Amino acid sequence: MENLLSLAQLVLALSVAFVWIFRYDNVVKEFKQFGLNELTRNIVGASKIALATLLVAGIWYPSLVQISSVLMGLFMIAAQYFHFKIKNPFSKHLPSLILLMLCAIIALLSIQ
Repeated sequence: MENLLSLAQLVLALSVAFVWIFRYDNVVKEFKQFGLNELTRNIVGASKIALATLLVAGIWYPSLVQISSVLMGLFMIAAQYFHFKIKNPFSKHLPSLILLMLCAIIALLSIQ
């Protein structure tokens, strides 16, 4: 079970990092569609990358995992809200929905 938790943490962290580092142009477009400013986008991005880093560090320091996954989950709930707000098709909701479920699984598995 511990290996599954570590794998889930890595998948979540790498997915978030990939989007915010290598697909940043897509993030910029989405935040404009959502009506959010650059400062908000930058704060969200820095927070998500920091949480992703904590999730990876949580492989060695398990006390970091639960709070990091819950906070990341809150960002994914916010993403769902904004996708609904602008009436995006379900395909646009899917990535953050999958990551939200992964956050919930990680949070539940990391209860000590």
